Amino acid sequence: MKKIFIALAVLASVQIAGAQVKPDAAKKALDAAVEASQNAKKNTKAATWTALGKAYVTAYDAPAGNIWQGATKNDLKLVMGGENPMSTETVTVGGEQMTKEVYSNKNLYFNGAGQVAVIEVTKPVAENALIKAAEAYKKAYELDPKTAKASAEAIEKIGEKLSNDAYSLYNLGKYAEASSLFEEAAKVVAGQPVNKVDTASIYNAGFTALTGGDNANAKRLFKECLDYGYYSDNGDIYAKLADVDPDNAKSYLEDGFKKFPQSQSILIGLINYYLTNNESTDHLFTLLDQAKKNEPNNASLYYVEGNIHSQLGDTEAAVKAYEECTKVNPNYEYGYIGTGILYYNLAVEDQEKASEELDDKKYMELVSKFEKDLKACIEPFEKAYAITKDDSIKVNIAEYLKNAYYRFSSSDDAMKAAYDKYSEIVSSGVPK
Repeated sequence: MKKIFIALAVLASVQIAGAQVKPDAAKKALDAAVEASQNAKKNTKAATWTALGKAYVTAYDAPAGNIWQGATKNDLKLVMGGENPMSTETVTVGGEQMTKEVYSNKNLYFNGAGQVAVIEVTKPVAENALIKAAEAYKKAYELDPKTAKASAEAIEKIGEKLSNDAYSLYNLGKYAEASSLFEEAAKVVAGQPVNKVDTASIYNAGFTALTGGDNANAKRLFKECLDYGYYSDNGDIYAKLADVDPDNAKSYLEDGFKKFPQSQSILIGLINYYLTNNESTDHLFTLLDQAKKNEPNNASLYYVEGNIHSQLGDTEAAVKAYEECTKVNPNYEYGYIGTGILYYNLAVEDQEKASEELDDKKYMELVSKFEKDLKACIEPFEKAYAITKDDSIKVNIAEYLKNAYYRFSSSDDAMKAAYDKYSEIVSSGVPK
């Protein structure tokens, strides 16, 4: 979702170069274009419908004018012509505190950096202007196929605007409306002259429906994604379908696991399914063994096996699988990362148990185990840090190492030096 928002925010930012049309002028022009489309002598011409499409888009743009997502208040002084808010308040949007400025026909939401994060039009010039614009361009194409390229380009831009609005609605917590607009974004480009299957918008429509608790619509939309061969990131679509269609959850998850055995969402879904339904988790290993036979040199499959054992609380088997992962591919950092996280999490559990233990002897035993497990995570994390070429992974590993070394930094100079090193990396976000 966020990737779509960023891409469209960039698109919206270029609107500043265009001339701003006031809402009243846009309404007047739209009324004239609608009247022309109803004229028997004019409505047989493609140009009439192209003009209507443009008029609807202009009407849609008019309330927001040249405002764009990412604009600062100084930017807005240049494009809003002295227009001032009627009121200002602090609100929470998507878990983030924002400043909301209320105008006669729109609300602007500013993030902590003082930039426009959401543009909410409250008084549109025309209802459903974008959808009507797309219909007009399609009519122009039907009357004159020579307009195919221009009409298709216009309709694709309309689809992008619909998606951008849908994301704004999602941010505002209006999930049903967001889902509807995402679906409209997919529909406008589906037929001629664009003929595009916008699976990202279909998925987003399903995701926002699911977020809003509309499982029936989410199921329909996710199944549509699956029919088009769209699986989302790492097969996430199978895990989502299992959530909204519990009667077929097992089938979705097992099919997804065969295609995406490394998917954490599918893996956790399967484990939870088997445990909740009192079914044996042995079938997971059967599925994994089949995958290994197909790809015996795929180190990620051993990493997945380690994750399964870890989720099931079998530490010894998990470590063994992670070690096998590094043997299959010594340059695959996740085998070491898996071991490191396993011991780090064990140390966290030890610490929590110790904090609740009243018996001094048992307390000291837990503290000793805590330090042993914490030290055990250091070596695999160090190996993973040295191997990986991904700077973001390095920074994440550095966070674990910083915390682990801190425990021993006051009594060991080498540990203190290591703590300082990784603390600097975490603070700067730049690995060494």
